[in-house]
Amino acid sequence: MKIEPEAIHFTVAIPTFNGAKTLPLVLEKLRSQITPKTLSWEIVVVDNNSTDDTPRVVETFQNLHPQIPLRYCCEVKQGLTYARQTAVNAANGVWIGFLDDDNLPDQNWVVAAYQFGINHPQVGAFGGQIHGKYEIKPPPGFEQVKLFLAVCKHGQVAKQFEPEKLRLPPGAGLVVQKQAWLDSMPDRFERIHRGGNDYEISLRLYKQGWEIWYNPEMQIEHLIPVWRMEKAYLTKIARLYGLCTCEIRLILARSWEKPLLLVRSFLGGLKRTVIHLIRYRDRAFSDLGLSCQTAFFVGSMLSPFAYLHKQIDRFFSQFFS
Repeated sequence: MKIEPEAIHFTVAIPTFNGAKTLPLVLEKLRSQITPKTLSWEIVVVDNNSTDDTPRVVETFQNLHPQIPLRYCCEVKQGLTYARQTAVNAANGVWIGFLDDDNLPDQNWVVAAYQFGINHPQVGAFGGQIHGKYEIKPPPGFEQVKLFLAVCKHGQVAKQFEPEKLRLPPGAGLVVQKQAWLDSMPDRFERIHRGGNDYEISLRLYKQGWEIWYNPEMQIEHLIPVWRMEKAYLTKIARLYGLCTCEIRLILARSWEKPLLLVRSFLGGLKRTVIHLIRYRDRAFSDLGLSCQTAFFVGSMLSPFAYLHKQIDRFFSQFFS
């Protein structure tokens, strides 16, 4: 991949909603990035209808550090997907690295991401290591469910993900090739909010022939407050991920395969749920890790109905609009 010297090489995009407390930490980590002078990069913050001091946080940082190319954008449509699309439209970089407003990148994150992209021009998206930075010690059973909070790593060697098996990088720290995004993304995403949009991005890139990779040289810390380790929150997130599984799988399916996939998703989810409940009985609802698995399996079982309900709502909204 040839990039003109005067071009912006890399854009760090930060969609945020009421992230005024943690956003300064993210911006400070970006200010401390170690990059060569030949690497031109920028930061774009997309405010998705925040009601806190997010605009003031960005303005303060701009005034204190005018040497850092930081731009502020607004997206009035509520939803992470809309904020990400606004970031892509505003980005001048060849590569775009998405950080949430609670993701703290390692000091070499930008250069590690850019170098990987340059060395792998066939890659449409790639992710890295995500470590949890916990407000308190995680509760028992948390190790089994931390993936629902995008805390994961896949070893120390770069490798391709397996999209057909839904083995994909989360959206936290996801880096995409801008042109690949523009060539692959639809006018309207299926998943508007968290829970599925991360995977939808990678699957749509993969469907257009782009590779999806893991780059262990990229590392970020994900701030995990105490309330995100509570059982009620984690089971809700697990159920949400389960409910979107069928819709996500349909992205790669051909038209004639979709009815079969709907049936298989229900039966597969039903089988896993029944086996899980028989095996663990009361523990399936009392143990943190097992209760999240229960919620995910039930959500997966119901995901075909969630998909059909969404399609019916979409049809009638278009019909009566």
